[in-house]
Formats: sequence, structure tokens, C-alpha cells
Amino acid sequence: MERAMSREDLGEDVLRELDKVSEVAAHLWERGWAERNGGNISVDLTAIADRLPTTPDAVTVTMKDLPREAGGRTLFVTGAGERLRDLRPPMRAGGIVRFDDAANGYRVLWSAGGPSGFRATSELPSHLRIHLDLSSRNGEHRAVVHCHPTDLLALSHHPRFGIDEELLTRTLWAMLPEVRVFVPSGIAIAPYALPGSSVLAELTVEGLRKADVVLWSKHGAVAMGGDVREAFDLIDVAEKGAAILLRCLSAGYDPVGLSDDQLRELERKFDL
Repeated sequence: MERAMSREDLGEDVLRELDKVSEVAAHLWERGWAERNGGNISVDLTAIADRLPTTPDAVTVTMKDLPREAGGRTLFVTGAGERLRDLRPPMRAGGIVRFDDAANGYRVLWSAGGPSGFRATSELPSHLRIHLDLSSRNGEHRAVVHCHPTDLLALSHHPRFGIDEELLTRTLWAMLPEVRVFVPSGIAIAPYALPGSSVLAELTVEGLRKADVVLWSKHGAVAMGGDVREAFDLIDVAEKGAAILLRCLSAGYDPVGLSDDQLRELERKFDL
């Protein structure tokens, strides 16, 4: 009789990525960026998990309007309604899903709570479209992190910084040299859209084509990376710039910031 896969059956490459997910999820929770079931994480495992079998008790979850290119893709994704603080071994808050060849839905290959009871996050359409776009442009980016960084989120409510992404990016770069160096493509702003909607997915894809971080207005932030650590780092550094800016404003003065000459000096030194 067939048995459901255990965590050990996933293989070293997959387990390595899951351990990174656990680490980043802990950081998000500790920083207060993933309250209750806020935030989600996905990793494209297609290249390293293509031979994982479908578990005997897996059920098909139908999804409408999936891109045909989704067929055959294998993703780790957080679960609907789950808390990121539970993304630690045995990771009962996440699962590995594979989209059927016709892209009509997915089957659950593995989750710690059993594949039959797992449902992927409602933000799966956004994550999937990002992964497909990344695959067509840059095969090195395989991870997507969405969370609710407090200070970036606060700036999305600002009457100027919340609507002008050029102003937001230039101002945050000027707060700290590391923001200019480690968030080199800046921050895009996606106008508010219904969470989990195709509109939000397309806005996010468009934003990530030109920027390192997409700020979902009045909602949160999204970043991509070669792994979840890289994606987290982008949001973490951008959030530090936002925290400095807001601390200066709350103290009653406009920050001086790095000058254009100082920013250009950084650009020359780090070949930005």
C-alpha cells in the first residue's frame, strides 16, 4: 500500500530551500511583518522537485484562468489562512503543489498536515504569475516573499511618498548608503487592488520588471530573489530606509539625506 511522503522523502535540495523558508518566516514574525495569517512565501521548485510523486491521498484543487505556462510547475507555497510563525519544522503552514499539465489546477505533493487538507494561499495567482514572468526573464530568481513591513506600509498612506515611486525611491536611497547599494533598482508602487486578484498580480509583475521591491499600497510589500533570504533582504533594507525617514519626520524635521554627488559616488564605486 502506498504511503504519503514524509519530509525526509523530499530530498536534500528541497529540504535546503524549506529550511531557508523557516528561517525567513521567523524573521518576518519577529519583526511584526506577518501578523496572524498576514504575508506569504513561495519558491519555484520545478527544477529540483520534478520527480516528486503525487501522494496517494492528494486531491485536485481547481483554479480558473491559469496561464497555460503554469502546467507542470512545482511550487512550495504557504497555506490559506495559515500563520507564518508556524513555518518551522514540520512546517504545517506550507505545502508543495504541482499544477497539472493543462493548467486547470494543482495537486498537493506534500504538506506536514497531510496533502488532502492543504489549500494554497489566496495570493497564489500573484505568486504564480510572478514566477512565470521570472522564469521567462531570469532563471536565477526562484523565490517570492510578501509581508507587511510597518514603515513601508505607513509610507504607502503618505500623500506624496505613497503615490510617487520616483520620489519614494530617491528619498529612501538618500537615507542610508546600503539602501542605494542593496536596493539598486528601487521601489515600485502598485495602487491598491483587491488581495488575491488578477489585477494585483499583473500590477506586481509589472512592478518587479523595473524595481527590486513592489509596495502594495495600503497592504504590504513583495520582493523576489534567488532564494527567500535574498528576497527578504531587499524588503529588510528598504524598510530600514523607511524607518529612518519616518523617524526624522516624526521628530519634526525633513532629513538632509545623501546628496546627488554622494549617491553618484556610490553608483561608481559599486557599478550601479
